[in-house]
Amino acid sequence: MPAEREAVREFLDGAEAAAIDLLAELVKVPSDNPPGDCAPHAERAAVLLEQRGLAVERHPVPEPLVRANGMVSAVNLLVRERFGEGPVIALNAHGDVVPPGEGWTTDPYGGEIKDGWMYGRGVAVSKSDFSTYTYALAALKALGAPLAGTVELHLTYDEEAGGAIGPQWLLDEGISAPDFAISAGFSYRVVTAHNGCLHLEVEVTGKSAHAARPETGHDALEAASGLLAALYSHRQELSEKRSAVEGIESPTLVVGLIRGGINTNVVPGAVTLRIDRRMIPEEDAAAVERELTTLIEHSVARPGIACKVRRIMLALPLKPVHGLERLVGPLQRNAEAVLGERVPVYGVPLYTDARHYAAKNIPTVLYGAGPRTLIEAHAHAADERLPLADLRKATEVVALTLLDLLRPS
Repeated sequence: MPAEREAVREFLDGAEAAAIDLLAELVKVPSDNPPGDCAPHAERAAVLLEQRGLAVERHPVPEPLVRANGMVSAVNLLVRERFGEGPVIALNAHGDVVPPGEGWTTDPYGGEIKDGWMYGRGVAVSKSDFSTYTYALAALKALGAPLAGTVELHLTYDEEAGGAIGPQWLLDEGISAPDFAISAGFSYRVVTAHNGCLHLEVEVTGKSAHAARPETGHDALEAASGLLAALYSHRQELSEKRSAVEGIESPTLVVGLIRGGINTNVVPGAVTLRIDRRMIPEEDAAAVERELTTLIEHSVARPGIACKVRRIMLALPLKPVHGLERLVGPLQRNAEAVLGERVPVYGVPLYTDARHYAAKNIPTVLYGAGPRTLIEAHAHAADERLPLADLRKATEVVALTLLDLLRPS
């Protein structure tokens, strides 16, 4: 066993430059979501993997389904490497990214390297793990040792839109049925739980009128201001509720978008708000939605005002499922050996595609290449970055964990 593990390390040392090059090439192809025209990136990724000796299945998502999920194009990539009879382990990372935004000091599509860090949109979240998982699999193939099981790469393109036509679609369509799943994450934590998220759109409708005679209308913005006051009061109440999961604190609520009015001299006849409500793992999503909807409807109830509440998205929290310890044990052990420090089991306050695997009772964790925190990575911000030393270390951790999980009894 020690000889096999050393062979994995030697392979990854020799492949380090190629792994960095793969990541840089993936960063150079835009895959912003929105707008979500991600098929070109998927094709480029498929070609790059094929050049590295992997057989890539391309699974285009039907156009009506793509558009129903607010995107333009999506192709899911799947690589299957069967070593023998045994468990199927899926490694999932997403190639769609949030748009770059303002404030960059480097080219967001440049893959530039400075002082050991690579910069670019998606370099940490989560194009990095296309490379992590590809070279972890490549290390096992090069090892040539007898193994029992299958490794699959699930490279998907709709995480920023909710994941319904990425991992969920692969599972629902029966394209894959893994026994375990490792999803994109960072190197210094093994994540077994995360928050859920509810997005609601609230349309408050009144009646427009001339600003010289406001009493002839019904001011939707005035009604919406009452709603905002109620929401922010509720947010304070949520901050007093605490999760028992280390790394997760309290539920949160943000009003992220407001639209309304047609001109300065017109009483606003309609105002639309969008609300982001994050749920801790202990919360019940249906109860959260009922509570929030009731609060909204009561806070705007007044003559001449109508209110419509529409769910935009619901992402359930990630919670541990039976059998998770079989993943956590080897991942934690290998990560601590490679990184030389304690690697805790943690929860995170965001939401990810990992929840789709857990929803099918597939033991799932988040682990991959990344610095210690989202803030350090500048995730979803300008100058997103990844320490390349962590890319190498995370790849070794994943490869050694796969070796442990697929070792014949």
